[in-house]
Amino acid sequence: MELEIEIVTLSRQGGRDYNEDAFGHWNDDRHVLCVVADGAGGHGGGDVAAQVVRASVLRGFSEHPALAAQDLRGLLERANADVVARQAEGGKLASMRSTVVVAAIDLHEHRVAFAHSGDSRAYLIRGGKVVTRTVDHSLVQQLVAGGMLDDEGARAHPQRNLLLSALGSLDPPPEIAVIDAVPLQADDVLLLCTDGLWEPLGDELLCETLAASRDASRWVETLDAQVRARAKPGHDNYTALVLWAREDEEATRLL
Repeated sequence: MELEIEIVTLSRQGGRDYNEDAFGHWNDDRHVLCVVADGAGGHGGGDVAAQVVRASVLRGFSEHPALAAQDLRGLLERANADVVARQAEGGKLASMRSTVVVAAIDLHEHRVAFAHSGDSRAYLIRGGKVVTRTVDHSLVQQLVAGGMLDDEGARAHPQRNLLLSALGSLDPPPEIAVIDAVPLQADDVLLLCTDGLWEPLGDELLCETLAASRDASRWVETLDAQVRARAKPGHDNYTALVLWAREDEEATRLL
């Protein structure tokens, strides 16, 4: 069986004056790399940081496509160094930071691996359930891990936006987490998104809306409408990158 991947993206400024999110994807005949980044540091800072991260990750993966943990970690370490290098220009760039989440796919081996820093997330949804999800580098996630909050409480916590890690620092270096490659199956759906999307919706609604959607485009349209309906005034930028894996029927017919 061969897989084909449908990719649909969405990025909105929400209730803010500008959009500090960035996203991108790259592929050849075997590999696919997707990235989402959420910048911080004010206009001219956060958006630049996210753009630097996107460019660095896509360039690095295109030069050496690989799913190994050390390779994905190296991609984010290089992106971190690139952000720090731009910080040296000073002014509004001096304190810029960015989260990052990436998904790397090997279409020949039907595998996907993830890496991230911060609270932008990757989800692998199969059969209507989240089977893999990145774990935020945030204060509220620590409270969840310690049993002091549940996921719903974390989404409403007044310090929910306090990050414990993001790209843009050498001392201390950012925390980078890697999820080793797992099988990718037909009808699996991947979602990479910033906190402006998952925070107002929650995991349960993500799965419910996916179950009611026939394809990636319909789901992304629904996610957009749900954020607009549920987010508070002045809400954050929100970005989603959806990958829908399907069996390549044309390739199957040729076998």
